[in-house]
Amino acid sequence: MTQSHDSGHRRHVFRELGFATTMVGDELHGAATITPHMHVPGTTRLRTSILAAWTDSVTGLLASLALRPRVPVTLDLDIQLTCPAPSAGQVRVLGRTVKTGRTVFVAAVEFQCDGKFFGFGTASFMASPNRTLQVPERLSIGLPPSPARLQVPLAQRVGCRHREPGTVLLPRSEDGLNFSHTISGGLIALAAEEAALSLAPGRTLCALALRYLQPARTGPIIATATLAHDLGRISLHDAGNANRLTTRATVRLFGE
Repeated sequence: MTQSHDSGHRRHVFRELGFATTMVGDELHGAATITPHMHVPGTTRLRTSILAAWTDSVTGLLASLALRPRVPVTLDLDIQLTCPAPSAGQVRVLGRTVKTGRTVFVAAVEFQCDGKFFGFGTASFMASPNRTLQVPERLSIGLPPSPARLQVPLAQRVGCRHREPGTVLLPRSEDGLNFSHTISGGLIALAAEEAALSLAPGRTLCALALRYLQPARTGPIIATATLAHDLGRISLHDAGNANRLTTRATVRLFGE
């Protein structure tokens, strides 16, 4: 479980991806240009976890508009790709509201690169039970992309470390938190992806599904993956908070 994307008024590692959003009618569109530091190590393909982070951003902003002043909490997020993610070009994430209910908000996105469709995503949210948390008055919608860009691969930038095949450690860092001061759901997606792909070097994900069970408050996050027949399961625990299970993830890999 993770609170929605930061408001853009403070330094955040995902601002270094150059992603910016704008309203287009009732839809929210985001866009960024792929750089080599966004690739899966050992490949020239955009990380599926980055698409998950951008999906969380777009759908989380739509949820913030619908649920404000309450803060939206991500319940689950699902990414499905029709072909390997692109290597270069401008990715656009086109988001729209699917359902605004009393307890659950659902939004969906489509992914395009240079005008070509290559996948979609869905996320659901609930209003945080903590009523002292409030959505910032101004969201990041319409802000220009940050001039700062990744200077090293994303996993290196956030300090994600491999312990052994199938297990990675993601530290807590101030620039990787949401405005609720929990570890970003996009970074949790990255840890899940890294754990799974450490068992299959040179491969990429065609599907990534995350079920957020509780906020990752303390860190570090330990992600442990198992893989069989291109299908993987990952458990993510908050080692600094009694090793509590924060997220369960499933992945599917593209064929070799």
